[in-house]
Amino acid sequence: MQPSEPLRMTVMASLFAALIAVGAFVAVPIGPVPIYLANFFVLLAGLTLGPRWALAAVGVYLLAGALGLPVFSGGTGGLGRFAGPTGGYLIAFLPAVFLAGLLSDRAAPSTIWDVAALLAATAVIYGLGVPWLKIVTGMSWGKALAAGMMPFLIGDGVKIAAAIPVARAVRPLIHPSPESQQMSNPQPLDLPTTHDNY
Repeated sequence: MQPSEPLRMTVMASLFAALIAVGAFVAVPIGPVPIYLANFFVLLAGLTLGPRWALAAVGVYLLAGALGLPVFSGGTGGLGRFAGPTGGYLIAFLPAVFLAGLLSDRAAPSTIWDVAALLAATAVIYGLGVPWLKIVTGMSWGKALAAGMMPFLIGDGVKIAAAIPVARAVRPLIHPSPESQQMSNPQPLDLPTTHDNY
């Protein structure tokens, strides 16, 4: 028996929330904003879950961190992180993942739309994260861009390039086609019933 669509997507959203948290532990600290893999799973959630469920996954992740669970980079948590240098990036995950899901949620998946979705999501993350970093630290615009964006562009390009094939492999597992569901759930044979007396 296949689980219902809402149940399956709830499980997938919860799984992605956990993956984002795990990705936050894989970090390379350079300056006030570390390079870490959480945003890779945020982008992947947008490509594979669609806007509503991707937003739910990121929302669960941020809520867990706000409640004090150590799911942010460096194994930290708490509301204070939203007021720190990385707060803008964290908050930006919500509109970024929704936009990525909206642009990539098409009947016929397209690499061009997937790339556009990830570029748009990345732009949103920097569009909120860099100004927040500038305000919190008092940096100039040049220093904020140098500390909060420029070192990460190559890494973001690698993450975008990796997210496309991963999303193509994962999508059929998250959204199985009706044909695959029928193959995995063959209907019982409707054998004729006889009433012969022996």
